[in-house]
Parts: sequence; structure tokens; C-alpha cells
Amino acid sequence: MPGGRRAAALLVLLGAALTVGGALVFEHVLGYVPCKLCLTERVPYYLAIPLAGIAVAAPERLSRLALGLVALVLLYGSGLGAYHAGAEWGFWPGPSDCGGGSGPNPGAVGDFLDALKTTRVVDCSTAAWRFLGISLAGWNAVIAAVLASLAGTAALSRGSPAPSRPLALR
Repeated sequence: MPGGRRAAALLVLLGAALTVGGALVFEHVLGYVPCKLCLTERVPYYLAIPLAGIAVAAPERLSRLALGLVALVLLYGSGLGAYHAGAEWGFWPGPSDCGGGSGPNPGAVGDFLDALKTTRVVDCSTAAWRFLGISLAGWNAVIAAVLASLAGTAALSRGSPAPSRPLALR
């Protein structure tokens, strides 16, 4: 490495940050309301970003450990994305408690009924948007798998051995 491992860690850090940033743009700028599972799918990125930052700056042994953890966390994230995409395609049911985010508890029944008029319930089994036929959850599965693969490969690589001197110079 250390240059190759550091570069891989930096790519994973950048990829994870851009993925979360993109999700936040969809939510806060474009007005897409995330479902409960969408929010859960962000958690692996929230863990991967600081771990990848550690991998960028740490000595080799700690860097490899951090990248290994990043790979495991993002592999889990890829599984969440695949599960969510499968629920959207109807391959299996989504979580039974997925029907919108949790908000403040209304003080009275009237407040609850008023809140229902303005609250948009988001179903985990309905894709809000697709690009090239793949939903955001599907793209999350792909991106997390690619980043996990990059982190895992960098964590397991030993780097190149020290260059040997030619026999004539020994």
C-alpha cells in the first residue's frame, strides 16, 4: 500500500459520501419521502464513512482492519438494498411495519386525524423512482456491493513486495 490501499479507502469514502448525499438531495431537494427501510439502508453508509476515513489516515494494519469492517458493513447494506428491491418487485413481502416515518405523537385524536390529512405514507414495497429500470433501493444494493468489493479487496491485499536489488549491486 500503502498508496493503493489509501486510494481504495479514499474511493470508498467518496463513494459512500456521494451515495448518502444523493439520498439527501432526493429527500430534501426533490421532495421524495423515504420509507422506513430507505432510512435503514443509510445506516451502513453512516458507519462506513468514518471507518473509511480512518482507513485513509491509519497505519497499514489498522487501515486493513478498518477496510475489512467497511466491507462487512457495506455488504450488509447491499443485502438490505437487495431485500428492499425484491419487496418492490413483489418477490417477497416487505417489512410489516413499513408504512411511513415516525413523527411526533399527536396529543389528541383530533390532532391525529389532522396529521393524517397532511402526512404522506410511504410504502416500502413501492418504488418511488427508477433509473434504467432499477429503483433507488436496487441502485443502493449495486453501489454498496461495489464499494464493499473495493474495500474488501484492499483490506485483503498485501501490497507489492519490496523491490529487490539487481544481483550486480549486491
